[in-house]
Amino acid sequence: MADSTPLLSQPDSSSSPDTQKPQPPPPPRNQQHPSLGSTVELCIGEFNWSQFLQSILVSLAWIFDAQQTFISVFTDAPPAWRCTEQAGNACKTANTNTVCNLPEGSWAWDGPTQASMVSDWGLECANSSITGLPASMFFAGCLLGGFLLASLADSSLGRKNMLFFSCLVMAITSFLVTFSPNVSIYSALKFLCGFARATIGTSALVLASELVGRRWRAQISVIGFFCFTIGFLSLPAMAYINRSSSWRNLYLWTSISTMLYCILVKLFVTESPRWLLVRGKTEEAVETLKCITSITQSNLNLAINNMSHEEETWNVDIFSALKILLQNKWSSRRLSSIMAMGIGIGLVYYGMPLGLQNLSFNLYLSVIFNALSELPSALIVLFFIDKFNRRITLLLFTILSGLFSVMSTVQVSKSSSSWNNNVQIVFELVSFFSACTSFNVYLIYTTELFPTCVRNSALSMARLAVVLGGMFSPLLVSAGRGNKFLCYGVFGLVIGFSGVFGIFLPETKGRAFCDSMDEEENKEKNMACGMLLA
Repeated sequence: MADSTPLLSQPDSSSSPDTQKPQPPPPPRNQQHPSLGSTVELCIGEFNWSQFLQSILVSLAWIFDAQQTFISVFTDAPPAWRCTEQAGNACKTANTNTVCNLPEGSWAWDGPTQASMVSDWGLECANSSITGLPASMFFAGCLLGGFLLASLADSSLGRKNMLFFSCLVMAITSFLVTFSPNVSIYSALKFLCGFARATIGTSALVLASELVGRRWRAQISVIGFFCFTIGFLSLPAMAYINRSSSWRNLYLWTSISTMLYCILVKLFVTESPRWLLVRGKTEEAVETLKCITSITQSNLNLAINNMSHEEETWNVDIFSALKILLQNKWSSRRLSSIMAMGIGIGLVYYGMPLGLQNLSFNLYLSVIFNALSELPSALIVLFFIDKFNRRITLLLFTILSGLFSVMSTVQVSKSSSSWNNNVQIVFELVSFFSACTSFNVYLIYTTELFPTCVRNSALSMARLAVVLGGMFSPLLVSAGRGNKFLCYGVFGLVIGFSGVFGIFLPETKGRAFCDSMDEEENKEKNMACGMLLA
């Protein structure tokens, strides 16, 4: 930047109105110096290839996050079976959907015994709480990990290191799953995998959004959603290729690719300059900004030295972050409302793919269709996020998802079962598409509602609510095997009601990021005053 700007210019002491005093007092800090937020926006500058490549590399973490989230759709599903030739009519005429009521030797698995953990360990007649235990333990691990690890990215580790260690531990535990001797060990490892996975999406989303300026923040966030879709889509392809081999191979392939990604993160990803400045690491922030902007180091140093910001000296852990968020009326209201919305969205977002086994439709195709439905969802958010009113968008899509989820339980035709199956999968896809769109807007909205000093913690709590909703989904899916309304009907009612909580939240479209609690509180007060005057 050859030309000087008001931000980089030094205050002129000769302009002080009090010329009789030899050392006039300086003007107030907030009038003399620009804020951290305006300084970072200036230093980041125009969107460039360096920022784009950094955002892509960070967002790739969503691929491996999606794989571990939905991998149990294939590894834990009961495989298809057939009647054996020795069975005679005893098996073929039996009115049953399970093998538990059939004589031993009258049936056999269609594929190899090791194709699923159910057939591998002989759990075909086990209680549904046993076969669903690994998936439930995964979500329980996500719940605990999201709570205990939520603020590490805001405090000691930072965004980059949190992303690196989360992916690494998830990859290691996924690799160890391949050696599981029984369902108990398998469930314990799934718990650890979920524990590590809990903060991957949060760290990736926050880091990517803080590496770019306000103009491109929402669009860059959508890259992660595309990557999540790619990870989701990769599962049916890998599962189909692996259909004649062991279910353990799925965990082996996904764990090795995640380990390779961890190496890329360690070597090439930069830390968030916003977080570095908030934590008082000015030199590291300058080095990071040099990697993602064309501004010279001298101008960077001058701009940062002139900014009005004091380092956050309080110790950010999950308890202090919660205390900070809850001790203010505006932040506690935002957190409780956003988490209430997250429970409903998470119930459908995680529950829909798991519930596909309850629909009389090809499992591979239905998972592919669900994964593909995330693409138009991400595209809509990508191109129209700047025009979306966050609250109205969430309300509309949650109601739409709830309506079609309930409709998918209705039997359209009593004479044609194939017609019913086709209509139900269409209704399910519309519902899942709407839930995906709600989820994408929900994550972007949450990053805009809270300042930098607690943004990662607040987003982690919001995702924690989503996981809490997902934790109940395996139970409803199991109950829905006998009555579809207990699955998709309950899904629809919960998510349809969750969007109402958005009316308690402020609109954030077009707003700049705030970096401290005081800055966000002042903006909240100014908004309240503006509404009263209006």
